[in-house]
Amino acid sequence: MEETVSERDERPSKSQRKREMHARQDLGEQLVRLGNDALRRLELPESLREAIREAQRIKGHEALRRQMQYIGRLMRESDFAAIQAAYDTLLGGSREAIALMHRCERLREELVEDDAALSGFLAQHAGVDSQWLRAKLRAVRAERAAARPPRHARELYQWLHQYLGTAAAAAPPGGAAAAAVPRYWCSHW
Repeated sequence: MEETVSERDERPSKSQRKREMHARQDLGEQLVRLGNDALRRLELPESLREAIREAQRIKGHEALRRQMQYIGRLMRESDFAAIQAAYDTLLGGSREAIALMHRCERLREELVEDDAALSGFLAQHAGVDSQWLRAKLRAVRAERAAARPPRHARELYQWLHQYLGTAAAAAPPGGAAAAAVPRYWCSHW
């Protein structure tokens, strides 16, 4: 009946089991905070998906606590590593979209403020219609000077977002498109 030293070493300690349990419960809480669209994109067991939807509808504190315990139990029965990986991938896509949004906003401001930035952008992106871009920048400057709503600024942002998003999606990570991205507007990305 005595355990040998090697049998004890193979079993996870109580502390390790508790860390794993808390990690599963934390992931369950993060899944409950997701919106319906994001939740649909994740590959989850149907029982877990329904429990998460139910937790999103519950308003009472004690009922929500019990539901979260139930979700934790379902998480223990499911493939935790696969769910964690899918959740991380989902968030990674969101982080990339946010980074693209920030890059486009910064680039738009630099293009509007500095003609040297425009020259650098046109040199880096030879296929861009420079006449259209210069006209759009003049329109943005004019609407800012007249304190009008930023219609042209939004159009410029949308064009940059589409252009840079398409270029980033078409190129392999770290490939030619990454080298073509101007350093003056994405130095810390």
